[in-house]
Order: sequence, then C-alpha cells, then structure tokens
Amino acid sequence: MADPTVRPPAEPLPGNGSGAGVTATGFGRVLVALYAVMAVGACSRSAVQIATDLAAAPVAYLLSAFAAVVYVLATVGLARRGPAARRTATVACTVELVGVLAVGTFTVFVPSDFPDETVWSLYGMGYVFIPLVLPVLGLWWLRRTAPRR
Repeated sequence: MADPTVRPPAEPLPGNGSGAGVTATGFGRVLVALYAVMAVGACSRSAVQIATDLAAAPVAYLLSAFAAVVYVLATVGLARRGPAARRTATVACTVELVGVLAVGTFTVFVPSDFPDETVWSLYGMGYVFIPLVLPVLGLWWLRRTAPRR
C-alpha cells in the first residue's frame, strides 16, 4: 500500500525539463511587463487621439490603436502557457516588428503623410526605440524557450 505522505515528483515544465517552453519566467517576466506597459501606453494614447481629434491624423491614430492591440496580444501570449499562447505571441511580435519597420521607414521618407506621430513613428523614437527592440527580444525569447523536439 502506498504511503499517503509521499508525494509523486512534480511534472517537469514543458520543453526539455529545464523550464524551456515557458515564456513568462525569468527574463520573460521582464518582457511581459514591458509589453504590458507598452499596451497601456498605446491604448491610452490612441484612445485620447481618436476621441479628441481623429480627423487631424486618422491613419496615425488608427495605427496607434492597431499597435495597442498588437501589444495586448503579445502580452497575453507571452504571459500564458501552451502552444496557442506561443503562436499568439510569435505572430504579435512578428507583426510588431514588420509594423515598426514599415511605419518607421515610411515616416522617415514620407513624413507629410503622418501629420502626427504613431507609436511606431520613426521606429518608436517617441518611446525610446522600445517598439523597435521589443519584438526582436520577444522573438529571441520565444525561440530560446521553444520546446525541444
């Protein structure tokens, strides 16, 4: 008969047993926090811009709202476990990287089309270039914590 005071060993975390596969631990917590701050900042900025003066720069303000959605998805994807969360985070980080590169380049070469800034204008210069660096770090972290096959 089994001793009820003896507990079975805990199941290893997903991945190779060393914690790989879990994105919201260690450095991942810093990423989740940074993405959450960017989500709040982008949501707040775009909400105010859209509510007060959408006609002044509709493309810029709607791009900021889109960036806010991307940041929320990245935050949730990095904070949760499982393959669906990992896919969500990967897509969000990829979309963010493509978006910040495209919008950043566009605002450098055709600034007249953006009468006001977006989160991704000039590669995120208004946010200390965090929008440019964050998706690179996010994608690196997702790759580093990927479950081994």
